[in-house]
Amino acid sequence: MQRRGAGLGWPRRQQHQQQPPPPAVGSRAAAMVPPGLGGRPACALLLLCYLNFVPSWGRQTSLTTSVVPKAEQTYKDFIYFTVFEGSVRNVSAVSVEYLCSQPCVVNLEAVVSSEFRSSIPVYKKRWKNEKHLHTSRTQIVHVKFPSIMVYRDDYFIRHSISVSAVILRAWITHTYGSADLHVKWEADLLHAVARNYTLLKAVPPFERPFKEHQVCLEWNAGYLWTLQANRIPQCPLENDAVTLLEFPYASSGENTGIVKKLPRFRNRELEATRRQRLDYPVFTVSLWLYLLHYCKANLCGILYFVDSNEMYGTPSVFLTEEGHLHIQMHLIKGEDLAVKTKFTLPLKEWFRLDISFSGGQITVTTSTGRDLKSHHNQTISFREDFHYNDTAGYFILGGSRYVAGAEGFFGPVKYYRLRSLPPEQIFNPLLEEQLAEQITLYHERCAEVRDIVFGYASIVQLGDQRQEASPRSQNECVLEIGGRLFEKAVKRLSGVDGLQYVSSVVPLLMDSSCCGHHKASYYLAVFYETGLSVPRDRLQGMLYSLVGGQGSERLSSMNLGYKHYQGIDGYPLDWELSYAYYSNIATKTPLDQHTLQGDQAYVETIRLKDDEILKVQTKEDGDVFMWLKHEATRGNAAAQQRLAQMLFWGQQGVAKNPEAAIEWYAKGALETEDPALIYDYAIVLFKGQGVKKNRRLALELMKKAASKGLHQAVNGLGWYYHKFKKNYAKAAKYWLRAEEMGNPDASYNLGVLYLDGIFPGVPGRNQTLAGEYFHKAAQGGHIEGTLWCSLYYITGNLETFPRDPEKAVVWAKHVAEKNGYLGHVIRKGLNAYLEGSWHEALLYYVLAAETGIEVSQTNLAHICEERPDLARRYLGVNCVWRYYNLSVFQIDAPSFAYLKMGDLYYYGHQNQSQDLELSVQMYAQAALDGDSQGFFNLALLIEEGAIIPHHILDFLEIDPGLHASNISILRELYERCWSHSSEESLSPCSLAWLYLHLRLLWGAVLHSALVYFLGTFVLSVLIAWTVQCFQSVSASRSPPVTAQASADPPSSTASPAVTPATDASRQNQPSVANNPEPRG
Repeated sequence: MQRRGAGLGWPRRQQHQQQPPPPAVGSRAAAMVPPGLGGRPACALLLLCYLNFVPSWGRQTSLTTSVVPKAEQTYKDFIYFTVFEGSVRNVSAVSVEYLCSQPCVVNLEAVVSSEFRSSIPVYKKRWKNEKHLHTSRTQIVHVKFPSIMVYRDDYFIRHSISVSAVILRAWITHTYGSADLHVKWEADLLHAVARNYTLLKAVPPFERPFKEHQVCLEWNAGYLWTLQANRIPQCPLENDAVTLLEFPYASSGENTGIVKKLPRFRNRELEATRRQRLDYPVFTVSLWLYLLHYCKANLCGILYFVDSNEMYGTPSVFLTEEGHLHIQMHLIKGEDLAVKTKFTLPLKEWFRLDISFSGGQITVTTSTGRDLKSHHNQTISFREDFHYNDTAGYFILGGSRYVAGAEGFFGPVKYYRLRSLPPEQIFNPLLEEQLAEQITLYHERCAEVRDIVFGYASIVQLGDQRQEASPRSQNECVLEIGGRLFEKAVKRLSGVDGLQYVSSVVPLLMDSSCCGHHKASYYLAVFYETGLSVPRDRLQGMLYSLVGGQGSERLSSMNLGYKHYQGIDGYPLDWELSYAYYSNIATKTPLDQHTLQGDQAYVETIRLKDDEILKVQTKEDGDVFMWLKHEATRGNAAAQQRLAQMLFWGQQGVAKNPEAAIEWYAKGALETEDPALIYDYAIVLFKGQGVKKNRRLALELMKKAASKGLHQAVNGLGWYYHKFKKNYAKAAKYWLRAEEMGNPDASYNLGVLYLDGIFPGVPGRNQTLAGEYFHKAAQGGHIEGTLWCSLYYITGNLETFPRDPEKAVVWAKHVAEKNGYLGHVIRKGLNAYLEGSWHEALLYYVLAAETGIEVSQTNLAHICEERPDLARRYLGVNCVWRYYNLSVFQIDAPSFAYLKMGDLYYYGHQNQSQDLELSVQMYAQAALDGDSQGFFNLALLIEEGAIIPHHILDFLEIDPGLHASNISILRELYERCWSHSSEESLSPCSLAWLYLHLRLLWGAVLHSALVYFLGTFVLSVLIAWTVQCFQSVSASRSPPVTAQASADPPSSTASPAVTPATDASRQNQPSVANNPEPRG
């Protein structure tokens, strides 16, 4: 038996108290009678007997000790208990000893703490003591704990809990009325006059015994349970250290960045620790930075947390205009608190920034150099409690729609979720050290080049007599010179044999890149990555691609996004990083489309294999354009509309000419009643694109087009009342009507009303409905709606859009590939191909293909097939294999690309070995896309003895159970091939199907009963003929005739069978010669 607790002390006795004298006899006995009994010894005797021998009925008291109170003693309430077993059992016996100086209530409670919750009461008991005052009493209490705390898992106890602490506490409160037993336990504990507690030892789950249930299981349930009864589950191996970024990220300083969302821990102990620290953050962030400039705005994003309400959370780290760090935290009470560091961050130098939080203390350290020598260190302390929940939102590296990002490069980012570490204990090395060193060397060299260029430009400007009124800044001057260097290099590359001069223009492109003209950076990246007339160098290719992306070059950003999306060419697979690049260009695409300046063209899906589409490509002096112009002049509304679209967007090989397009829009709108032309002209009048704004005329035309039932015009009226009149009710009315007519613009506009919280009759914002309308608009091809959907998929903050980074990249990539600057490069490659300029066509299609657009990849592979000598001479990659292979990983890959890759896998190509399994997969994908050639090739493989795997048959929806034999599969494949064939006459599929059925028919005939009957008949005839021949031979062997007799005429009939046999053999010789043996 173990005694627990110190209590609050025993009743104090007076010092130097003498032993009481023995009881006196006679008159002195009255002196020992307790007060109130007077001089009645009999009453005293009865009282003493009652106190010592009469039990306390109705109470669980096992032992009572009598104390005769004395007038000179003072009593104090106390309570303590003794636990007979120190560990938790199903029923634990506890001895509670207490003393009450007044009527009291004794309380006993067992409280446990698990890995997810704390202070959970599992046992409560209380009783009154009103009579036995000033007396120490002992009561045995049997504390019963829940089965899930004391037994192992079994068939009935499925989820036992792991208990970290068990507290047994008891206290005494004085009673002042009859309702004291109904007082809440928490309030009762606050008024305790004596209290005590002890700790019980919790038993781990797998050291507990099994409970003996008084039931019997069925044999199958019992057997299943015994299979897993002794299986010890293992906690998932998980670490609190999270790598947010590995590969360098080029931040252009715009409103795009990397979005990272952290899940909850799978390990229950780690998750419990994380939840316990929601109001006491303990974590560390370590990131590498290479800053080019300080913030040009008030704040620029470095690393910050956005919660589920789209508000900044803890931590939020920004860069200021002066170069300081702005660190912001969200408090428990709902407010925000920010602090600014005393030191500034270094520029154009790699450094590591470490920020550790430990409750209200923040330590910020910057380290530079290979040895990470400390550069600055500052510790900041707060008294407020921070709110920190890293799973209720998402992190952003760089910019977002709320704030622009810092200009420069982000290196590896490490995040310790549950630890506050000093810099020397943080493991976050600069992984791509060679690439980081190349970035440093590039900017050091470019600083010298810019100084030389600006010095030369200043001298030229001073010597020029026609000085400008407002001299240009250094950046503008250097950028202009970089553009001229780039134009000179491109002019040399655009010649008939321009690819021969690539190595000579590389220095010009390098200087142009240093001057800030980052189209040159992209050219260099492609040259080095593909080995286009220069030795292939992936490190230099990565360098210039990152430099171009940091300079906001559209094609460079798309190249980076595509490489990280596919994880090729040494770039790690990272969908969040890919989204950061693609979303930057996707955001600019609608803005570029509304900008009439710049080298832009409409992105058209024109394949070099499609002769029909190539025939309609034209120019301003082409036959197609001249015919459209003739028809438009005659008043043909369709020709006017098509001609205006070609000129406005630069489609079908026509140069972009908005002014001429608007003339045709005006002519068609004013002379014809075509609603589409009227609407188009009204839009340009509203926006003033190439013409002076005329809102009154535009509104009249818009109403006229809407009255003719054009849903675009109905949507346009809603846009007018929203933008110019601020009449949201009327705007919503028109948009709802247009949305019912199937207009995607109207769906997007309705989503904007819900997002802004201004939809008529709907209070507040409704992001869920806004997301639904945006998704509907995106499905209709709306660019802005697609951008919102991609944002919802990358953040996962909307329940209707569960987080899916891959889908977010796909949607952003879809919009980015509509960018007009990419369309300009594709159009130049197409024009060069049509003109027969193979060098220029190869150059521009390589530039377009490396951005990841599928149509340029398949067209480049086609050019390499047409001119293999050109590809082998100037490209350092296997052109046909590389770009067909890249194209089949695209979502919208054409079927002929799958067929081509299937052939390459089947036959093998250069250094690529033969792979029959991958060949089958490629043919199956082509077949699934509805290409008859795919079915035909699969059938031919089966004819050659190949076996189609079951998962491929399932992929083609061919049930292996119904088609168990190869013949059955062949028949199904040939039938599908025939049904998908576009040829009306006999096709290879139909001929193959017919040939298969003829073979089956012939095989059936050979195995029929008729064949057996004919065979028996022929055999009988053969036997009869053999017998007859034998008899003839036997007759010829009769005794010989004399020579004289042989000369007589009648003797010629002596052997009639010999001569016919000989004649027959001679007659059969020509027939044998005319029927040679069949050849295999």
